[in-house]
Amino acid sequence: MLGTGFILESEEAQTWIAQDPRNAEVIFPYLNGKDLNSRPDCSASRWVVDFNERSQEAARQYKLPWWRVFDKVRPERAVKDAEKYPRMVNEWWKYWNSRPAMRKAISGLDEVLVIAQVSNTLIPELVTSGQVFDQKLVVLSSDRMWFLSVLSSIFHQDWAIKYGSTMRSDSVYTPSDVFETFPRPEPTSELEAIGRTLDTERREIMLRRDLGLTKLYNLVNDPGLEAGTDPDVDRMRDIHVELDAAVAAAYGWDDLDLTHGFHTYRKMTRWTVPPATRVEILDRLLEENHRRAAAEAASLPAKKARGKRRTQPSQEETLDV
Repeated sequence: MLGTGFILESEEAQTWIAQDPRNAEVIFPYLNGKDLNSRPDCSASRWVVDFNERSQEAARQYKLPWWRVFDKVRPERAVKDAEKYPRMVNEWWKYWNSRPAMRKAISGLDEVLVIAQVSNTLIPELVTSGQVFDQKLVVLSSDRMWFLSVLSSIFHQDWAIKYGSTMRSDSVYTPSDVFETFPRPEPTSELEAIGRTLDTERREIMLRRDLGLTKLYNLVNDPGLEAGTDPDVDRMRDIHVELDAAVAAAYGWDDLDLTHGFHTYRKMTRWTVPPATRVEILDRLLEENHRRAAAEAASLPAKKARGKRRTQPSQEETLDV
């Protein structure tokens, strides 16, 4: 977005909409990773002006948003090098990159799955699609409960920790190295059911206890909270045990030892499977990744095969979505 002048406090945004309901067409909740992981309802704490690809003439019709951007954004961008940043200088009322592909992908969805790119939880959450997403949120164009299950599982989390990067003590979810290379199982009714259970019961616990995702999973992963100490924590652990079993079954890997306990890896203590199982899971996922890549390459003409999806993470820069 490259312009804090677009951002509004929630009260101001609501006042603008009350004064002119048309302003709701160009101001939206602005969700970032901190809000996603810290607020009990995973809602945005601030709003933002978003003219998308409207022309200057069209944007000027929204008087309060227009003058805010004119006063707060235009001066900052006017001093930029027009040759290096032509869009920023010549179309200063627009975002540097409005993510048209992402907008198109989620346009038909009421909710989407999002993951904070820098986090120690790596937990996806379903949120409303009608908002502006910060570039440090990974936005996935799906609202399916089976997909929530897969991305909430130890299979996906271990893959993300292994092939993502790190920032201080947090994991960094790089879509090109994690999501694009992760071999997902086919959907099943069991995955759909446990995903719905996770979503419904987790929301209820978070709202009732005023907990964000990070605080809730800090409790789930706290070895000091023994079984029977906190019924909500016990329930969350049970759900994740059932969820991991459903994902393993979807892969056809019912022979895995999924006995959960507290284990530490890369200075993170989690309620998860034994270290030997984690290694086995990563080995099988990588083997499956290679198998699918080879099958895909074999089905393509020779020229296209050379550009097939890579099977190993690279040092490619994280995508801002």
